[in-house]
Amino acid sequence: MTRVLITGFEPFGGERVNPSWQAASLVADQPPAGLTVIAVQLPCVFGESLAVLRRAVQETRPDLVVCVGQAGGRPGVTVERVAVNVDDARIPDNAGARPIDEPVVPGGPAAYFSTLPIKACVAAMREAGVPAAVSNTAGTFVCNHVAYGLGHLLATELPGVRGGFVHVPWAPEQVPDGTAAALPAETVARGLRALLLAAAGTTVDVRVTEGATH
Repeated sequence: MTRVLITGFEPFGGERVNPSWQAASLVADQPPAGLTVIAVQLPCVFGESLAVLRRAVQETRPDLVVCVGQAGGRPGVTVERVAVNVDDARIPDNAGARPIDEPVVPGGPAAYFSTLPIKACVAAMREAGVPAAVSNTAGTFVCNHVAYGLGHLLATELPGVRGGFVHVPWAPEQVPDGTAAALPAETVARGLRALLLAAAGTTVDVRVTEGATH
């Protein structure tokens, strides 16, 4: 059995829900066959989110770590290719912090690439009927903070563990007027289950075009 740690965030920015936690919880409640999935909620707080993630990794000893966050406005589930070593917050986190141009890890490398088979994961989600794409930016808020922190943790302390970050759209209840893209939590969870199976079973990513011109 492959042990998977999946994380989602608490609500932030005045929202009542966070679809990343909604979907992560559903996946843990009904995991794909052959996988043991543990879900942990992260605070939307710089620094503290990484402390909670580290403890969860230490306690669960996973083979695979997938952190999930909200990217309101995106039309589908996006697998992040890279995380950069900078915190530059447009809005305060849930503790009121708003770092500007600060490193996630002082002295760390400029970026970490995901160690998930990102293109195979996208293909698996599309096969499951869930809109998905590769993303080349995780932003500079707490999601990127966690994505980079995870990359640093795996690269420096747990090189045998693979992991990466995934963004999900708003939930329908967050855009009741229908003016922005949204996906039900059940749909996102279906995509994440397909992603986890692809990640657990794929060691060499597929070579297909998923690039962007801007």
